[in-house]
Amino acid sequence: MVLQVVEALQEIFGDERYADKVIEKFLKSQKKWGSRDRKFFAESVYDCVRWWRQLWWLKGQEPSHGKAKLIEIWAYQHLLSGHELPDLPELRDLPARSALEYRLKKAPLEIVESIPDWLNELGRAEMQDRWPAILKSLNQKSTVDLRVNTLKISKEKLRDVLSDEGVETEFVPDFPDTLTLPERKNVFATKAFKDGFFEMQDRASQSVAFLLDPQPGERVVDACAGAGGKTLHLASRMQNRGKVLAMDIHEWKLEELKKRAKRNGVGCLETRWIENTKVIKRQEETADRLLLDVPCSGLGVLRRNPDSKWKLTLEEIANLRKIQSEILESYSRMVKPGGKMVYATCSFLRSENEDQVEKFLAGHPEWSLKKMERNDPDRGRGDGFFAALLEKTKA
Repeated sequence: MVLQVVEALQEIFGDERYADKVIEKFLKSQKKWGSRDRKFFAESVYDCVRWWRQLWWLKGQEPSHGKAKLIEIWAYQHLLSGHELPDLPELRDLPARSALEYRLKKAPLEIVESIPDWLNELGRAEMQDRWPAILKSLNQKSTVDLRVNTLKISKEKLRDVLSDEGVETEFVPDFPDTLTLPERKNVFATKAFKDGFFEMQDRASQSVAFLLDPQPGERVVDACAGAGGKTLHLASRMQNRGKVLAMDIHEWKLEELKKRAKRNGVGCLETRWIENTKVIKRQEETADRLLLDVPCSGLGVLRRNPDSKWKLTLEEIANLRKIQSEILESYSRMVKPGGKMVYATCSFLRSENEDQVEKFLAGHPEWSLKKMERNDPDRGRGDGFFAALLEKTKA
């Protein structure tokens, strides 16, 4: 199975493919693997990706994609995770775990936490003394949270239903629609999921719908809907009454959302593909509430997508900031006078969050800030997220 881990790493770094897609492909192809094998494979790949720079630094070489060297990289990670190595000839001359740990004690932060130099410099500049704690949290395992579909079931009832299917869950204080899994399970295979009783969604992400606070009967627009996790939550908060318009520049994502909406029993949904600027203009002053979950760096969810730190660049982040400003400027016109809007990202960078909101408000006196929520990933309240609630002056 170590060889499959190596092959996966070759695809991720050699062919520049996304880690989650590579892992999914391997798991689907290995029908004979049991749950323990599947867990070992997925965790081994993700851990090697997460600690990629650190592992190569310990080896004292530049990253490469050769089979023999990648086996050693896996072995370093296996040792540092507290496991014993199998007795294989190619692994007999490796340093002891204690020697590796001693070397790491003297390593700089960017090596210890395994990130590129540019990200370390950006994080220090924007987050200052908060940066080390935030960075450390991004290498910790993420929670597995479920959002209860209150259109079909209560949180208490879902907990019992899942327990009967062998999936134990816990309530999460301060998050009314959330159950969390103390132990990872394949919840997508449960009858409860197929019946539309829940969606997988991080607790911090769930807080966005509560901030926007859509009311039954309103017209609510989710203008960067994607596959629609937050869209479906908005519909459930509205008790399926009113209209939720989901919009996105990717038509295939909206098709996926329609399937999810059907499973969730959501009947108040309408989708619209943003194929040109006219689509946005036609919605001017039609929305009681607007959600702008804008494209962003995704740095707040690095622990879920560790390979993105090796693919992302400063130039891409600069371009994303430009897109965020353009979306705020253009899409905000969809809100009626007296309506409300939430601007949200899954980033902790101030340049993508507070700075964007301040710049928008400076040029739009008809808007005012009502509330701002920052959830840094080290706070124990889920992924890194930011959301600002703004209100448009009544005519």
